Amino acid sequence: MNAQVTGPKVYCYLFGRTDMPITETMRNAWIVMGFILLLCLFLTHGLKKIPKGKQALAEKLVLMLDNLVDSTMGPGSRAYTPYIAALLMSSFFGSLASLIGLRSTTADLNTTLGWALITFAMITYTKIRYGGFGGYLKSFLEPIFIMAPLNVLSEVATPVSMSFRHFGNMAGGLVITTLLLGALQVLSNAVLGFLPVPLLQIGIPGILSLYFDLFTAAMQAFIFSMLTMSYVGAAREG
Repeated sequence: MNAQVTGPKVYCYLFGRTDMPITETMRNAWIVMGFILLLCLFLTHGLKKIPKGKQALAEKLVLMLDNLVDSTMGPGSRAYTPYIAALLMSSFFGSLASLIGLRSTTADLNTTLGWALITFAMITYTKIRYGGFGGYLKSFLEPIFIMAPLNVLSEVATPVSMSFRHFGNMAGGLVITTLLLGALQVLSNAVLGFLPVPLLQIGIPGILSLYFDLFTAAMQAFIFSMLTMSYVGAAREG
């Protein structure tokens, strides 16, 4: 079985520096962002006072997201809606990139860790904004001062757990699908070697793709966004 699971390809290096690579993930991320931009332009083109068709759909989606942000983070939180929408779309369409032959952007830890660090910065900023810098430092000493090391560890673990959860699910699906395709090719060559195509590779991978690419993509995008809203909302309440 000739199945290989590797990291994203490196196309070149900026200024010849090996610590500044241009990778397959970066290329695919720009493709996804371009698609999201075109989708937004399409849905918002030619807006009218009385919505119908694509405008009605766009307004319904925005309203649903506003309500989700309000119910999760509390009233007065709609300023976070654009960021949550960007997370949802980037995660969902980035994961679905595999359906058109591209490597999923979320199967690269750099992508999910970047999002998690942005979320972590928002959490920290919100805690300081609503509780003051002194209150933020004091929170590490609660309920008693000897808990400070564990509280610091828990704070640092937030972006790590968020990024690895999302990355692990998408990368795991990529590995399983790749191994299954290789195994089916070997089986097809052994049983149906007289056929010009590996017949057993048709059907089963497509069914699995519906789970690993579509269902898991939607689920992980929703979970990551919900965790972001929950953490930032808790920081506001604190």
